[in-house]
Amino acid sequence: MKVTDGSTYRMLQSNLGNISARLENLRLQGATGLKLNKPSDDPTSIRPVLTTRTQIRSTERYLDTAGVSLDKMEATDGHLEQVENILQRVKEITINSINGAMTNTDMAVFADEVKHLQQQLLSAANGTVDGKYIFSGYQENLPPFVPNPNYNPNPPTDPLNTNPPYNPADSSTWPYIYQGDPNPTELEITAGERLQTNLTGNDLFMGISNSVMQAGPVPPATGYPSDPGRVDIFSVLTRLEEALRGGNIDDPAGAGGGLKAAMENLDIAADQNRRMRSQLGNKANRVETAMMHQEDVWMDLQMILSRYQDADAIKTFAEISQQETAFQAALSITAKVSKISILDYL
Repeated sequence: MKVTDGSTYRMLQSNLGNISARLENLRLQGATGLKLNKPSDDPTSIRPVLTTRTQIRSTERYLDTAGVSLDKMEATDGHLEQVENILQRVKEITINSINGAMTNTDMAVFADEVKHLQQQLLSAANGTVDGKYIFSGYQENLPPFVPNPNYNPNPPTDPLNTNPPYNPADSSTWPYIYQGDPNPTELEITAGERLQTNLTGNDLFMGISNSVMQAGPVPPATGYPSDPGRVDIFSVLTRLEEALRGGNIDDPAGAGGGLKAAMENLDIAADQNRRMRSQLGNKANRVETAMMHQEDVWMDLQMILSRYQDADAIKTFAEISQQETAFQAALSITAKVSKISILDYL
């Protein structure tokens, strides 16, 4: 078969084009570090690559939300530590007031300190993270606790106060009102597993479980009682201050119900705070474990993705060198062939 000059030129041009395209593709791989830059590079790898990328994004979302929740849980623990310190100091005051020979002036000084500690407790209960109240349930933009304007001590200090007197079985008569809701925040730490990551103010400070508050008050009551073995911490401190100002040591019918009764309630309140703090710590530990697992999953997915789409740098640059040599050789041969004409055969 006769090979014409036109066929030779077309063959040389085709070879130059192929080598040039291959060289351009290798240079792109070297620049991006990827051997899969477009679907035509490896059609069979497209599906596993896209699936793996989706799984990586899902894992990263788990890590992001878990990290935010863990930060809030750590901030919450700081507030619970403050509550524990407040209760410890109030207990010291109560012990000194019961056992010491205190004058009315001394009692008044202690009462003033307890009042300041109440304000510290209110600040802790209304604590925020990123501008959101952490003990308000879903009502994150609403301060969970505010003073009850209708609070009426029993016996009342103001005879003109006609509101119902303090009743431990009716939260509407307590010194502070809870404005949040009993809906705790839940986090999906893994597919299908949800975990409560916060504490609601009614459960922590008032001793009213979320299920009881969600069910609503039992008529004719307008409020709720604390769960058995639990107390409203605000009422404990408020009643204790009243007992100090009234110099009431052990009279249940007197001001504040007496310091001895307050002492028992303080122990319950401290145990209540420690128990809730322990539960929060266990949940925080579970979130940390879940994050570690998700980080391992993320690393495994990155390795899978790398196997499909990452280029071998050493191999790529070696092939670039080979293709550049082949390209220069093809250019040289093409240049020589292009100089041949019919006059060379005359």
